[in-house]
Amino acid sequence: MGQSPSPQIPVVVLAGFLGSGKTTLLNHLLHRSGGSRIGAIVNDFGAIEIDAMAVAGALGDSTVSLGNGCLCCAVDSSELDIYLDRLAAPAAGIDVIVIEASGLAEPQELVRMVLASEHPRVVYGGLVEVVDAAEFDDTRAKHPEIDRHLALADLVVVNKLDRAADGDRVLGLVRSLTDRAAVVPATYGRIDPEFLFDCRPSTERIGQLSFDDLHDHSAGGGSGEGAEEHAGHLHTGYDSLSFDSGVPLDPRRLMAFLDSRPEGLYRIKGYVDLGPNDVLNRYAVHAVGRFLRFYPEPWPPGEPRRTRLVLIGAGVDTSALGKELRACESDAPQADEHGMWGVLRYVQDPNASLEDPWAGSEPV
Repeated sequence: MGQSPSPQIPVVVLAGFLGSGKTTLLNHLLHRSGGSRIGAIVNDFGAIEIDAMAVAGALGDSTVSLGNGCLCCAVDSSELDIYLDRLAAPAAGIDVIVIEASGLAEPQELVRMVLASEHPRVVYGGLVEVVDAAEFDDTRAKHPEIDRHLALADLVVVNKLDRAADGDRVLGLVRSLTDRAAVVPATYGRIDPEFLFDCRPSTERIGQLSFDDLHDHSAGGGSGEGAEEHAGHLHTGYDSLSFDSGVPLDPRRLMAFLDSRPEGLYRIKGYVDLGPNDVLNRYAVHAVGRFLRFYPEPWPPGEPRRTRLVLIGAGVDTSALGKELRACESDAPQADEHGMWGVLRYVQDPNASLEDPWAGSEPV
């Protein structure tokens, strides 16, 4: 029997204009990584403060190994493949790679480069756009291209809401400019890292980025240090759904569900049992924003054949999503002759066109 593929490392592009709070958000993720090892690629001069250490950028071929397990590289976009290859090496032990784009960078180009990477352990992890709520109107006036950036984003962090006189209006305006992206309000860049990566890598995972313990993070006792950490209301920024079924899913119904996934549904991760349509393999699912991939792999010996998925987003109706997934269940004893065509379209094709960063990732 063939072996399961090595877990893939998500590469998240973190973008936003100067002063929006990208570095603050990255520092927050590094401090609250929950033990996950983060590779940070900084596409700009600057510094990332990690604990008491300042990691200066622009050090040429700079790779800094820190005691807390983070790596930071100062890199020009033309060198991206070199650093992705280095950080994705098994010896580095990295769980997620975050590319902080220059404040004046074109995020679409970085996304193209990530998707063009042929490294088998790298997978696109989404475009996160950070906006300054207090300066949003002025930023749009000076940089009208921000509308295009927001339309490309998978997740938009509306930062510095504490400084905005009309935060609700700004949130509404940002939502109107996105294309189904999850929009999350924030102050000081404080978003929950669970949006982007698994914070408990030492426990059993559903693939590379599980949310097995998502609810356990906030379901502990009402006192103690852990409870105080969760008093910051980070979890209020998103909704999550865990779906577990012993009934196989019909591939046509599943693709109809994925084709129509709602605005704000940022990530889908887990495994799908497609029953008689492929009795040898389960299908790992990786969806972030509009990006979608399936990875067939043999069922582990002795493991129950179940579909286990976790969905995470902002402003989504988890009850409705659960009902829609249940409607995908099918106990049909025989395979649908052409039922797998929609799924196989999203099995990774190394020869896929890169004219569009999301070509082959989103149903037409």
